[in-house]
Amino acid sequence: MTVLTWPNKLTDVLAVVPAYNEEKSINLVVDQVRQAGIPDILVIDDGSTDRTMQVATEAGALVLRLPHNLGIGGAVQAGLKYAVEMGYSYVIRLDGDGQHLVEEIDKLIQEVRMGGTDVAIGSRFLPGQQTYSPPLSRGLGIYWFGKIVTWITRKPAYDTTSGMQALNRRACKILAENYPQDYPEVEARILLHKAKLNVKEVPAKMIPRATGMSSITYLRAIYYAFKVTLATFLASLRKPPKL
Repeated sequence: MTVLTWPNKLTDVLAVVPAYNEEKSINLVVDQVRQAGIPDILVIDDGSTDRTMQVATEAGALVLRLPHNLGIGGAVQAGLKYAVEMGYSYVIRLDGDGQHLVEEIDKLIQEVRMGGTDVAIGSRFLPGQQTYSPPLSRGLGIYWFGKIVTWITRKPAYDTTSGMQALNRRACKILAENYPQDYPEVEARILLHKAKLNVKEVPAKMIPRATGMSSITYLRAIYYAFKVTLATFLASLRKPPKL
């Protein structure tokens, strides 16, 4: 893989943006993160076949290009490993499709800065504060995974698939070594729980993607539901991850 590096960190926060074939939206995402006051932006180009790398670089982001498509788990883990290696205190993770809003970024970072919260998740489905209506099949999946995570952790979980998260250094170190590889967000919630980290869902707005298409088809959704359910229960049986 190839990476362009800057000589010094500009802040203690790194924005990690996994992206696969997002040339039409990645410049907007980079601009929004910069508007939120975060100049250190790492785009993980997960083996894209379009101009994602070039557009992100032209927008001023640091780009880590993976030689093959590893999937969201491998891309995020690469970004977390970089954040740990470079000594960042916090990571804000968001997707490269432009669905997350710039005004939500600082809210999540401040939640972890205040202490007491290791991972703040931008939640679209908190009771009385739902800000997004997914397609029926996806909504049922999110509801199902929320029930599973709630049952295992004994803590309410409503948005277990959110790709917008702020993490402190301890959470970054744990997930950098243990991040699940395939559709990872649900399983990661269990790993964080077993590591005794505090996860908090914070209401966050999200808009439908303006360009491109979701990688989750109907058949993949069925496979996804089965595999994630099995992986989540297996994760609950694992020994707690260690730093």
